Amino acid sequence: MNIAVFHGSPRKGNTYFATQLFMNELLGLGDVNFTEFFMPKSLPEFCTGCQLCLSSPHENCPHSRYVNPILDAIISADALIFTTPHFGACSMSGGMKNLLDHLDFLTLNITPRRKIFDKKAFIITTGSGSTAAVKQIRNYLKNWGINRVYSIGIRMFTNKWALMSNSRKNRYENKLRRLAKKFYFTSKKLPYLKTIFMYYMSKFVLKKYVREGAYPFEYWKKMGYLKKRPF
Repeated sequence: MNIAVFHGSPRKGNTYFATQLFMNELLGLGDVNFTEFFMPKSLPEFCTGCQLCLSSPHENCPHSRYVNPILDAIISADALIFTTPHFGACSMSGGMKNLLDHLDFLTLNITPRRKIFDKKAFIITTGSGSTAAVKQIRNYLKNWGINRVYSIGIRMFTNKWALMSNSRKNRYENKLRRLAKKFYFTSKKLPYLKTIFMYYMSKFVLKKYVREGAYPFEYWKKMGYLKKRPF
């Protein structure tokens, strides 16, 4: 299994520790290979909101030299892992937010990729607002059409993993191991109802309001999505 891992922070603190527990459990289950990206090093430029990736091929993004390797890793991976500590302003880290902003063209109503509908993803967050960060990222990944999205939000109530009570540490560490097993053995399922709904809604909007000539419409036409759904 090839897994692309996107770390929302370069700091190897609590979230990184939890992620390593999860990854090590996966390694013990079978042949697993990881390709890791650390934000913001892997994507040092902020999205400018130019919308070139929404109205033309994503290669026109001014930061495509950073985005292209990330997209290639997503497409070629069997599974994805997204990690971020809880940051107050928007729950997730700025690096994770910037990553998702740069990949906005993958949403169902723009230029989704057929291979993404077969993938599963896992989200790991730590911090007092970790569940809020999970919700934002999960909704975004579902809009890509990812087949299944799993997660864990770890509310530590301290700034150091080692300072948690032994019972709390054991509970989270055991949960990470259980979820790793579940994630590893999960196979492709029927798409989420939201995915199916978004596909038909997007097709309706593209046909009725966008129409021929506009890039998203032409992309859908070229990929055959206007006639047959990609999942």
